[in-house]
Amino acid sequence: MPQTNPPDPDSSLYAWLAHDLRFYRKKYGLTLEKLGKIIGRSESGLSNCEAGRRTITEDEARVLDKIWDTGGHFRRLLLFARLAHDPDWFREHVTYEAKARILKIFETMYVPGLLQTPEYARAALEVDGPEAHQAALDARLSRQEILQRSNPPLLWVILDQAVLCRPVGGSETMRAQLDHLIRMSELPNIAVRVVPWAAGGYIGQDGAFKILTSDSEVAYAEAPTGGRLIMDSAEVREFGVRYDKIGLKALPEDLSRRLITEAMEAI
Repeated sequence: MPQTNPPDPDSSLYAWLAHDLRFYRKKYGLTLEKLGKIIGRSESGLSNCEAGRRTITEDEARVLDKIWDTGGHFRRLLLFARLAHDPDWFREHVTYEAKARILKIFETMYVPGLLQTPEYARAALEVDGPEAHQAALDARLSRQEILQRSNPPLLWVILDQAVLCRPVGGSETMRAQLDHLIRMSELPNIAVRVVPWAAGGYIGQDGAFKILTSDSEVAYAEAPTGGRLIMDSAEVREFGVRYDKIGLKALPEDLSRRLITEAMEAI
């Protein structure tokens, strides 16, 4: 199997974990196949872990720490990688977004970046101050190019109703944004649903997140000064369950579109 260079260990804790997995394997003269048999993972699966596309599980980390007598190095790295917030992870998650076949997004505050108009995006970025945002605006709008591909990804979006009622950029900008959201929701690869006020309290109110599916599946949870990239399969599945539970509170597509229209007309 062709070898893939490991990620830069200085770029993130997950990259450090991937780097050290390969470093220790080579140090002890083990092939991917042999180490895979020891920890119970396929050769291709282990290669993906060394490339940073997947990550080892806690049980696998404990096995590695035991056979290599690391003093808990892999288990500890995995623990802090899961807990950390890293500004670089937003940039890293964008690489997964660009390759995704399916994107599931839940938002509580803003229209997702992939569906923002330029005026709305500018206003959202300027919340922290108007200076030096042109590059960030260009980067955000360039991400929308994935929706113009000949084989665009499936984009499934769930919004809290608060997103529709917060006039980001003023009434004119917000009205145009909601009109754009309606038109985008009519495309065959895009679904937009809304959790209405009437749903009351629900599991998603503690933060926005997205799930990105390509050759592998990762999740990204938003947070101030840097979100959290989730690569552990079990935790990604938990976010999938979370998304489905939020979906149970959301209106169907047609009723959601009607609610968006009502919000637009009320501005």
